Amino acid sequence: MNSYTFFSDGFAGQDAKVFLEDGERAYTYDDLDRESARYAAFFQGLGLVAGDRVAAQVDKSADAVFLYLGVLRAGLAYLPLNTDYQRGEIGYFLGDAEPRAVICRRSAAGVFGELLKDTRDAKLFTLDASGEGTLREAVAAVPAAAVTGFRTVDRADDDLALIIYTSGTTGRSKGAMVTHGNICSNAAVLKDFWRITANDVLVHALPLFHVHGLFVALHPLLLAGATILMQRKFDPRAVLAEFDRATMLMGVPTFYVRLLGEPSLTPEACSHMRLFISGSAPLLTETFDAFRERSGHTILERYGMSEAGMITSNPYEGERRRGTVGPALPGNSVRVVDLEGKPLPPMQPGDVQIKGPNVFKGYWQMPEKTREEFTADGWFRTGDIGQWDEKGYLAIVGRAKDLIISGGFNVYPKEVEMILDNILGVVESAVVGVPHADFGEAVTAVIVVTSGFSLTEAEVIAKVKSELAGYKVPKVVHFVQDLPRNAMGKVQKAVLRKQYG
Repeated sequence: MNSYTFFSDGFAGQDAKVFLEDGERAYTYDDLDRESARYAAFFQGLGLVAGDRVAAQVDKSADAVFLYLGVLRAGLAYLPLNTDYQRGEIGYFLGDAEPRAVICRRSAAGVFGELLKDTRDAKLFTLDASGEGTLREAVAAVPAAAVTGFRTVDRADDDLALIIYTSGTTGRSKGAMVTHGNICSNAAVLKDFWRITANDVLVHALPLFHVHGLFVALHPLLLAGATILMQRKFDPRAVLAEFDRATMLMGVPTFYVRLLGEPSLTPEACSHMRLFISGSAPLLTETFDAFRERSGHTILERYGMSEAGMITSNPYEGERRRGTVGPALPGNSVRVVDLEGKPLPPMQPGDVQIKGPNVFKGYWQMPEKTREEFTADGWFRTGDIGQWDEKGYLAIVGRAKDLIISGGFNVYPKEVEMILDNILGVVESAVVGVPHADFGEAVTAVIVVTSGFSLTEAEVIAKVKSELAGYKVPKVVHFVQDLPRNAMGKVQKAVLRKQYG
């Protein structure tokens, strides 16, 4: 089933109800159905057919939501791009996914135009946060009859709905192929497990290019016919101001750290709220305890990833254990195994592997990588290190491949190191994550420079910033004589994390 059809069956009969508030503008479910049909009809009019990709690097807005849902309705595959991605990253994604339609901010039209100049089939449009741009103008010209007569394109559960690019440990990003079935199964589970109903009102302060904001904070709300209060960015005071009419907040740990910095965070201020959810990065136990004391609410922490949506969750009813991400969600299977693939008992760390209808179908144009990441008996290797506790709650205790999670975003050191090693005067580099009160982990670079060569922290940061998204840029740079190595010559990143953390 097309995932939009699945959502619309859920919010059927809610035509006049407010679906989304974006600033002073409110959109009903009837508006949602009409505007998503308008976008879908537009893409069909361009000649795009089921399975074609549509890439978008746009700011958060109501139109961005309608664009995404319109792509799904047309049977196309959506490719969301982080608004912080730079030219080199964008060029790779466009070349790899080969989208037939590309949407960007007007200020980036020149860069995108150059990247697409040798691509005959791709059509470029612009869309700003204000709703202005060539895309909106073109969509507005779609005949009314094409909009009212549009019928959502049928898709099978295994058909491609999105490509979500994840950082690659070798520098090459992987496109996780998410299907309509993946979307539907996860949305239904989250709606029921977190008790989301048409009476809920969510403060949505997450970005729309990330699984957390696009899937978790949108899909189950749509399915329930609930209301979303859109915040273009996270501002703790603006978010707190909505608590008197909202019932839910989904955020990364940074949100809760910053909310704790507001004197107005009190049990009274949170009395209308029903549920606070945290994910995308580990929540410090200090934050967990402090928020419960200040707000009167216990944060519900969960665990997910681009390749599977949500995997585990602390319970809605029952104990929410700090330092854990709870048991597996209904319909999902999770196991912790040793190097030989044998399940481990509680309190013994091992590889986290998963199976279920939420797990993606593979990596775009990477069949060998897909085979590597799945076991012979069909379990997906998450790359995370976890352990069960005595009550069956999962704790993520480490990450394979030295993945860094900063502010809820994944950073693979190799990608940053490739940029650092190309800087004139750099002999070699190592990038690690160290604990950070606000971001969870701070990207930290340790660099060996050629003897007698002068290089500053500001120069290094500026170079990386010009090549990569801001969240991948080192917050601190250390210059050293050499890097610590083991007997096999491998850099000991654990030593660096301990030394600089």
